[in-house]
Amino acid sequence: MTSYSLSFMCIATIYNLTFNLYMSSYGLREDLMRREFRQLRLSQLDRNLELARSLPPRPSGGWIASLREALGLSQREVGKKMRASGQAIQQFEQAEAEDRITLRALRRVARTMGCDMVYVLVPRASSFAELAEQPTRDRTAHDVKSVVHTMALEDQKPENATQLIEDEVQRRLNRNKKR
Repeated sequence: MTSYSLSFMCIATIYNLTFNLYMSSYGLREDLMRREFRQLRLSQLDRNLELARSLPPRPSGGWIASLREALGLSQREVGKKMRASGQAIQQFEQAEAEDRITLRALRRVARTMGCDMVYVLVPRASSFAELAEQPTRDRTAHDVKSVVHTMALEDQKPENATQLIEDEVQRRLNRNKKR
């Protein structure tokens, strides 16, 4: 092997190592940015929760029928504005009441009656952040309960399993934030 080919192999190896190191640090930065973006998005969603939770529930007959009646319009009048039949409006109202209406149809009827259609997803948990943490909490509870069970079989069951679960949840959540 010539010194030229040996030096070329060394340069290629150094370049390859440098490139791989750069790409792995790029991946870490990208992962960090993705996590930071996710945290930012969760906090933005949580800020809007109070407003979303203050919205009234859908009327039992649906928004279309309630709004149409409040505006004093017949199904035929709304249908005429929409270039549809009164029967079509009746079908929209029934579909909405039965949770079968499409967002597109609901938006179209709302526009016809001078409204914007707005929909929102509200977490059953207290916040979107808590909702995002739930899978970690569930996995941790399962893992800790498994260890506690094994320890109980060995007559070493800890007294504070609930606190152990919460401590481990916090440790795992903090570990995920640092990565």
